[in-house]
Amino acid sequence: MNDSQAAHGGLDDAELSQLYQEVILDHYRSPRNKRELEETTHTVTMNNPLCGDVIDLLLQVKGGRIADVSFQGKGCSISQASASMMTERLKGQSVDEALALSGTFTRMLHGDPEAAGSTELGDLRALAGVAKFPVRVKCALLAWNCLQELVGPEA
Repeated sequence: MNDSQAAHGGLDDAELSQLYQEVILDHYRSPRNKRELEETTHTVTMNNPLCGDVIDLLLQVKGGRIADVSFQGKGCSISQASASMMTERLKGQSVDEALALSGTFTRMLHGDPEAAGSTELGDLRALAGVAKFPVRVKCALLAWNCLQELVGPEA
């Protein structure tokens, strides 16, 4: 077993790629947290005019923590899966933790190998392959850009 296989539970690159594709498709077909949100404290809608992706991100922030999060919208499998995966990871995190995760995710999509290897990302690493397709990076980052707009330093 080589170092790459050891780091990924014995899976070779082809098996890992297939697993990641399945994770993305699962989130696209059965999105998590795609719903209305009661008692919303932060909302924003963003779109990617080049491909028609639209994300409405809804947050409920209490005491500096993301108590609940949901999204609505439409678009390609990458934008919708990314939003679904993001909402799963953000629940319960502090705003600062969420912004740090967003930074790591963004660096991964811009090809940073250190960020791509971060265990902090968990299943979000399934989207690392998007970095090979620059036109799709905007799709994967749309929900994350919504997060930055809502609670980022300039928000």
